[in-house]
Amino acid sequence: MVTEKQGEEAIVSSNLNENDQGNNLDTKEGEDDHSMFGLKSFLWHGGSVWDAWFSCASNQVAQVLLTLPYSFSQLGMLSGILLQIFYGFMGSWTAYLISVLYVEYRSRKEKEGVNFKNHVIQWFEVLDGLLGPYWKVVGLAFNVIFLCFGSVIQLIACASNIYYINDHLDKRTWTYIFGACCATTVFIPSFHNYRLWSFLGLGMTTYTAWYMAIASLVNGQVEGVTHSGPTKLVLYFTGATNILYTFGGHAVTVEIMHAMWKPQKFKYIYLLATLYVFTLTLPSAAAVYWAFGDELLNHSNAFSLLPKSRFRDAAVILMLIHQFITFGFACTPLYFIWEKLIGMHDTKSICLRALARLPVVIPIWFLAIIFPFFGPINSAVGALLVSFTVYIIPALAHMLTYKDASARKNAAEKPPKYFPSWAAMYVVNMFIVVWVLVVGFGFGGWASMTNFIRQVDTFGLFAKCYQCKPPPLHPSNATSLH
Repeated sequence: MVTEKQGEEAIVSSNLNENDQGNNLDTKEGEDDHSMFGLKSFLWHGGSVWDAWFSCASNQVAQVLLTLPYSFSQLGMLSGILLQIFYGFMGSWTAYLISVLYVEYRSRKEKEGVNFKNHVIQWFEVLDGLLGPYWKVVGLAFNVIFLCFGSVIQLIACASNIYYINDHLDKRTWTYIFGACCATTVFIPSFHNYRLWSFLGLGMTTYTAWYMAIASLVNGQVEGVTHSGPTKLVLYFTGATNILYTFGGHAVTVEIMHAMWKPQKFKYIYLLATLYVFTLTLPSAAAVYWAFGDELLNHSNAFSLLPKSRFRDAAVILMLIHQFITFGFACTPLYFIWEKLIGMHDTKSICLRALARLPVVIPIWFLAIIFPFFGPINSAVGALLVSFTVYIIPALAHMLTYKDASARKNAAEKPPKYFPSWAAMYVVNMFIVVWVLVVGFGFGGWASMTNFIRQVDTFGLFAKCYQCKPPPLHPSNATSLH
């Protein structure tokens, strides 16, 4: 029996390897290019473990890097550091669960003779195959809304960042411009084709993070700096949900896995990516908060307080490019969903698919103009969407998929060696569900929505220039005020 079972697992593993080399519309020609290490293969056809690692790490740290000091001012230094570590490991665990469920779904379907050569598997399809149509609807709803607002945040961040280099145009106008620029991501077919962009994106955020840390330490603390956080429960849980959002890039995990030549090797990639991300987020957020303290409570973008210099301008430009990349990361799963809906997913013409994808970008562009609130949207998305998409749904789905003894016995992926049993996995999963439901969604949802509504009341919808410096007072106007 043991030999027979091992043979069956070997066949499934072999099928996964063979079929993955044709994923995401890459034909046999693409595989040949990959093996020949041609220029096109080197820049365009990414499916290795390293490609997945760069994609995960690059996708985790985009604009949120600039809002973490703001979160530290709400949480205080100690809570900021501890919550980053806590949610980082929790996020890595649920990413592992998603990878296990993907392999389980894939192996079951391939035993039934299903071929995924020209079809990108997505998270809602995994839920549908393992748990049924109701779970598919729930997973699809949360994923679509999360990815939509994730893309919105990138556009807002682009406008917010470029304003610190060129303030001749207001942020709303910059949003119009960058919306048009980011729309060009419709031409990138799949996550296979983000190899070069992922590598460059992580280099850009690495520079920005260390610029923030070094610039803060070199310039020192501002005069009269205070570090009073945490002071209010609303601010504390708003900051906490922003960190919850930081380590919640799982909405694209399945698509990244599916782009790998050997997706079963994904297991610990997200954890390794998170460990690297810690080296960027912890020093930069701590240093900026140390230097500016409570001033950050009114500046959700760290660039607004860092002194103007050529190094800061370089960091702004690099972040702009990276936000374009992250916009593509967040939108690509939406493109896939839309293509499947209108029957264009297996179309091989890049131009035809790009044209079909454009309706996805327009509502995202519009929402970025309506709600230009940088930091508060991060927290609201973290509490209301990431809490379910990234933490609660994967943990519940894993428990329900393997609730039967037969499912556990025939599981494509067994519990990791450092876990003594399935029961231990259930305990961890249940802890995550309860914690995130109460702290993340409950308290975090209350705090983030309270803060978000306050921003709308203060600045209004369609704000022309959110958190911009007021224009200098004209001498004649100044005289008339006296």
